[in-house]
Amino acid sequence: MSTGTDIPPNMTIYINNLNEKIKLEELKKSLLAVFSQFGKILEVLAFKTLKHKGQAWVVFEDVDSASNALRKMQGFPFYDKPMRIQYARTKSDIIAKADGTFVPRERRKRHDDKVGRKKRDQHDSNQAGMGPNAAYAGGYGAAPTLSQLPYAAGAKAVPEAPAPPNKILFVQNLPHETISMMLQMLFCQYPGFKEVRMVEAKPGIAFVEYENEMQATVAMQGLQGFKITQQNPMVITYAKK
Repeated sequence: MSTGTDIPPNMTIYINNLNEKIKLEELKKSLLAVFSQFGKILEVLAFKTLKHKGQAWVVFEDVDSASNALRKMQGFPFYDKPMRIQYARTKSDIIAKADGTFVPRERRKRHDDKVGRKKRDQHDSNQAGMGPNAAYAGGYGAAPTLSQLPYAAGAKAVPEAPAPPNKILFVQNLPHETISMMLQMLFCQYPGFKEVRMVEAKPGIAFVEYENEMQATVAMQGLQGFKITQQNPMVITYAKK
């Protein structure tokens, strides 16, 4: 399996072997959800054209984040298919614009138009609540210490009498635009995952079930405080029976 070592490390990773049945916007949101833990993401690119099906590009703010994501997510089962990741062969437009090497590929060669579109795209992305973010400084799949958990001041308080450990987790402080598939992508990386149940009448919360209490505990420790957006660190407790 390629590790991308034949291409110089850069800020953009190229992903292929993606499930072609997934809708484009859902794919991009899910990629953002699973890769945002490695660092600030500037852009997620995927296209509808036949030539680009099953592929995507994730642009990080720095090379270290991209390298970390490549190493730790290589072969990750994403929508039931293992991701194949390498460094991108060509510099992404957003990076080229930043360092002044951008050359338009389209007939419309006015640089200002493209800069304006980039700003609008970034604004729309932030408005949608899926803006770039960075997670806590813990390793992928590793449990952060209590002092690392970035509980937001506005997060719902953990119940005074927490439920005893069990196989179902109660997840709070989710962005209202969170969809079930995004949570599945995060929680299915832990053994024993069974299902995600959203509560339509109450956006911002969900229940995640595992096969047993121990597996649920490992997932809770690994994802406690994970940020789907900068303002929404997840607050995970055991569900009340």
